[in-house]
Order: sequence, then C-alpha cells, then structure tokens
Amino acid sequence: MSRKEPADAGVATIWTALAATTLIGLTVLVWWLAAAITARHRTEAAADLGALAAAAHAAAGPTIACARAKEVADHEHTLLTSCRWHNRDAFIEVRAATTPIPGLPPPTAKARAGPVDLPP
Repeated sequence: MSRKEPADAGVATIWTALAATTLIGLTVLVWWLAAAITARHRTEAAADLGALAAAAHAAAGPTIACARAKEVADHEHTLLTSCRWHNRDAFIEVRAATTPIPGLPPPTAKARAGPVDLPP
C-alpha cells in the first residue's frame, strides 16, 4: 500500500526560502544605502574642512591656501577637484576617492568659506 503526499507538501520550505531571500536582499539594500549616506557625509565634511583651512590661510595667498585645502582633503581620503577664489572667498570642490556602491560615481561636495582674519 502506498501513501499519498498531500498536495501542499514542501510549501513551507519554499515560503521560508523566499522570506529569507527577501530579508537578505533588503539587508544588502539598506547596507548600500547606509554606505552611500556615510560616504556623502564624509565628503561634505571634507569639503567644509578644506574650505575652512583655505580661508584660514587666505592672508598667505591663494596658492598656499589651496595647498592647505588639498592637504586637508588628502587627510580626509578625498580628492580636491577644484579650489577657486572670488572676493576673498574660497570655493572648494572635493570627490570621494572610492565609490561606496559599484557602478555609481563617487560622491562630490562643494563648500565656501571666507577669510577669518581679514575685514569684509
């Protein structure tokens, strides 16, 4: 005498596998999003610090001020892409050295700061 399997045998295994796959996919998505947000914040902080460093050295001239901004950007593991001056204000642009999500461009940020020891 043979025993018949119910029609829904193994369905729980399939649903469990689908649920586990969905949870893993969501976890990876959240991790990528968190990595992108963190990289963006670090890049913005590097731009702000670079602009402040350039502004602090504005009296020494744009060349020395931009060199200081580049030094700060290097220390923050970013690349200084632009250092411009307009009316004694430093305009700094930086780019992250790496991208947190493969296939997407690295985050960039801009900042502006004026000299601290010169009158307006």
